[in-house]
Amino acid sequence: MFRPVDPTRNLLDIPSLPAPMIEAYLERTAYYAEKLANKSVDRTVLAGKTLLNLFFEPSTRTRTSFEMAAYRLGANIVNWDPEGSASRKGESFTDIIQSLAALRPDGIIIRHAKYNTPHMVAQIVDCPVINAGDSWRAHPTQALADAYTILQRKGRLGGLTIAICGDVAQSRVAACNIALLSRLGATINLIAPPNFLPPTLPQANVAVFTDMDEGIRNADAIIMLHLQKERLDLSAFSDTIGYHHAYGLTHDRLRRCKGDVIVLHPGPLNRGVEIADDVADDPHHSLILQQAANTLPVRMAVLDLLLNA
Repeated sequence: MFRPVDPTRNLLDIPSLPAPMIEAYLERTAYYAEKLANKSVDRTVLAGKTLLNLFFEPSTRTRTSFEMAAYRLGANIVNWDPEGSASRKGESFTDIIQSLAALRPDGIIIRHAKYNTPHMVAQIVDCPVINAGDSWRAHPTQALADAYTILQRKGRLGGLTIAICGDVAQSRVAACNIALLSRLGATINLIAPPNFLPPTLPQANVAVFTDMDEGIRNADAIIMLHLQKERLDLSAFSDTIGYHHAYGLTHDRLRRCKGDVIVLHPGPLNRGVEIADDVADDPHHSLILQQAANTLPVRMAVLDLLLNA
């Protein structure tokens, strides 16, 4: 039942992704970004293809972005609802996946709360599997969008210092960004209270800071992470106002950074918690909306390269 997984045929995480595939995804992203800007996308690229969207967790941005990417390229997309599925009747996850695979989709996009679930699905099905987020482990298309957004403004990733701030230990976005950006030559500063930091660091060019001002001082780019308020450690902070004072990104803090520092946030934003309103909306430093827009050409690139391989 289980088969070996080809990392060039699926997109499951960043560490398993060969370097040529990273380059290919970023190059094709630039291609589709230009096509979207010129309104010249070929809407027959995925004509006749059918995708399954399997979102076992709620999603606004990621699910919509994948849907739009599929439609832009001419594919059909079927949104599967776990709430109305046989899983409510006790059917096993494996049986559900095998039954759906028997319908012969051309690709599967999956988000799941359990660790490494997309990899397990890729061992069962005979079509490309794209990870739209699993547990705290991986969210590879978001990392590609973040890298591409920084490349657009800075023209390179090698030699840059990129600060990632927030609940790093349980952020799949952070995990993939650390893996991707460090592989592309950036130095990573992780900034968080001690209980929000990972116990080990897999890359050598990663530094850890518990002081926000020190961690962002030399940064070329700052990636703020969504703080799950229900997980806020009240032993360290009395409330979200206390967290904002210690780790929120404000204009006062930005003034201590490089003059051309850029700010990203994968969303959803907790305004007034991890990021101040005027920073999120700053026309010179904030690339948050551009970052969100870039998820579309990234996912178009991924769908094109995997489904037309």
